[in-house]
Amino acid sequence: MRHEDLISTMTLAEKCALLQGATTFGTRPIERLGIPSVEFSDGPSGVRHQAGAADHLGLNASEPATCFPTAVTIANSWDPRLAERVAAAMGAEAASQGVGVLLGPGLCIKRNPLCGRNFEYFSEDPCLSGKMAAAYVRGIQSTGIGACPKHYAANSQETRRQASDSVLDERTLREIYLAGFETCVTESAPRTIMTSYNLVNGTYANENSHLLGDILRDEWGFDGAVVTDWGGSNDHAAGVAAGSTIEMPAPGLGSVRELMDAVRSGALSEADLDERVDEAVELALSVAPAVEAARRPFDADAHHALAREAAAAGCVLLKNEGELLPLAAGTRVALIGDFAKTPHYQGAGSSAVNSTRVDSLLGLMGETDLDLVGYEPGFERDGGESPARRGAALDLAAHADVVLLCLGLTEIQESEGADRPDMRLNDNQLELAHAVAGVNPNVAVLLSAGSAVESDWMDDARAVLYCALGGQAGAGGALDVVTGRTCPSGRLSETWPLRLSDVPSSASFPSEGRCAEYREGLYVGYRYFQSAGAPVALPFGFGLSYTTFAYSGLEASPDGVALTVANTGNVAGAEVVQLYVAKPEREVFRPEQELRGFAKVELAPGESRRVTIPLTERSFAYFNVATGRWEVEGGAYELRVGASCEDIRLVGVVELAGTGAPNPYAGVDVTPYETADVTSVDDAHFSALLGRPLPDDTPGIGRNMCFCDLGHGRSLVFWVVWLALRAMKRAAERSGRPNLNVLFVWNMPLRAIAKMTGGMADMGVVDALVREVRGFGWGGAVLLALSLALGWGAGVGALLWALWVVAPIALALLANLVRNRALARKL
Repeated sequence: MRHEDLISTMTLAEKCALLQGATTFGTRPIERLGIPSVEFSDGPSGVRHQAGAADHLGLNASEPATCFPTAVTIANSWDPRLAERVAAAMGAEAASQGVGVLLGPGLCIKRNPLCGRNFEYFSEDPCLSGKMAAAYVRGIQSTGIGACPKHYAANSQETRRQASDSVLDERTLREIYLAGFETCVTESAPRTIMTSYNLVNGTYANENSHLLGDILRDEWGFDGAVVTDWGGSNDHAAGVAAGSTIEMPAPGLGSVRELMDAVRSGALSEADLDERVDEAVELALSVAPAVEAARRPFDADAHHALAREAAAAGCVLLKNEGELLPLAAGTRVALIGDFAKTPHYQGAGSSAVNSTRVDSLLGLMGETDLDLVGYEPGFERDGGESPARRGAALDLAAHADVVLLCLGLTEIQESEGADRPDMRLNDNQLELAHAVAGVNPNVAVLLSAGSAVESDWMDDARAVLYCALGGQAGAGGALDVVTGRTCPSGRLSETWPLRLSDVPSSASFPSEGRCAEYREGLYVGYRYFQSAGAPVALPFGFGLSYTTFAYSGLEASPDGVALTVANTGNVAGAEVVQLYVAKPEREVFRPEQELRGFAKVELAPGESRRVTIPLTERSFAYFNVATGRWEVEGGAYELRVGASCEDIRLVGVVELAGTGAPNPYAGVDVTPYETADVTSVDDAHFSALLGRPLPDDTPGIGRNMCFCDLGHGRSLVFWVVWLALRAMKRAAERSGRPNLNVLFVWNMPLRAIAKMTGGMADMGVVDALVREVRGFGWGGAVLLALSLALGWGAGVGALLWALWVVAPIALALLANLVRNRALARKL
């Protein structure tokens, strides 16, 4: 241990108290030993540090900070160096606000386009996700504070997120959902990592010894602190034993008592406890100097300029018929769309940043050489009909050379706590786009969305620029591309399907039941579409430019590839060279090809440069569930180099001897996975892939029963609670604004009450509530009947019934407070 001298002087109570939050975002200090508190802050796209009343959902005001482009936008840049610069700026802002750990980046795999937090995550591909995440961590930690990659692991939906069990086979877990985290950990050494809310194969991620011990700590060598998601702890003692360090936000002293009892009973060894304490102490002492020495205030103007540069780099040109873009100086432009004045530049929830400033397209048009003939909102943002707005927009469009039409998803469609219902833009936007094209065919759409959308409407536009969610300077970045100040170099970090039903997980996403079954296995994103030969709207890695590039001179070996890339156009630009590995002749099933490396190269007109992309043995390996190791199948591999997964320009072939491991699927019927026919895998084949029977999906009444399931309980009181929550949720949906508090509670298990009330409740209180959900309160009906029989009246009987329900809960609350007070005197 690194701090055995300090730990040896701590009491058991102090050790246990150190492993939990004392405030919503701060850990508990031990002043007598010089161990400071660590302040956390949300931060995937900017610092959300709340100086006053704090919450974990982004509801209360936070200190002003730069809202950088979200992860989807940065990933579209395919530029780790840029990501590292952005992250370093975020780290500097965090330190200047007293933050020791920035909670980000988010690198969950985009299993399905409907995940409500896809805007916070990089990609459907673990290679791209891992490289970008590692760059973020290096950037943040270059300032001396800690980064916290999240959410580990297999966290793919917001629905039931605190009690959903991600059921998947070990190979899919390793190759798809853990590989990005592995790259991040091994290439950037984050000081912390955040566990996800969900269970993974029947065990909560935060107390999953296979994830935290076997893989994260033993295989990957992670020696930092593991932090729970806020309210994501199920059993703190089990988490500490498995390798989890700090329970957040501020569960109160009930959790301290749980740890102390576990140590005294032998359920948790003091050696395991001391390891976790050592990690917590190391974190606190390692980040404190940077926070104390940080420059205050940060350079807001410089960071805004960087945000604009990043937003432009993340723009993806999806269509440019007749080279409509870039627009020449003096072009008469009609600016149409509500997003032009009020941009949708970040997602809703805990990542929401109180921006230092927010640019709009309308506000910045004056700094361009374009001739703005007017602006019209064109449509109601919430999807409502407005003939007047539409008519005014059409009239304006008819008087312009080019229409810049701003379309996008709305705030409620991209929010933490809720998954999207579909992939479509609102109908009123689509109808407007079609009508505008009817009066002026020169339409360039600027699209704001944090994930893929259905794209039939693109027929009504000559040019489409995907701006993703560009942050506070996103409008300026988009205009830089539109006017040609920046040559577009963004590439899609996720596949855009033709329609939602084409996605193999669509039939069961999001899972409303207890289990989320990953029946598609390895076939996520382009891995599915290319293996199944299914057409897509826009392929992974795709993006147009204002210039052209030529590839030549490929040299291929098992150690990587080298090739020459030349700019054959008339303007300077950047190309993203992508390397895919394929094994056409194979015994063990695998996707058609997989991204194994990439490089972004900037070239002047006529310039050429030699580009190298390295490979390792792991680049050819698969995880063998029989041997429990990464293995390489011997034979010929194709190294495919291209500008997207579909635009392969050069192919080299290399021979590998392989490791000689047996086929782990010999004698096992996994036919759908051998043919990539995974849109409707039956129980038998999925069970065969898992290597075990399917889990029981029946919800039960217990500590982990979600509020959304209370209608299945047996308590009159909780039936009323469930009806009230459902009504509030539906009202928010109708309003077009997400109610994050309601969404969080709706998907929250009962045991989270003990973790999210600042010590007011403990698991004893939760158990009293569970008894009531199971129908304990109906025993009060006997008291009512007795009261009526004895002539005491219905009023007395109703009071006795209420006391029967309330008394056990009240007594549990009182007992918790008494125990907390007794323990507090020892700290």
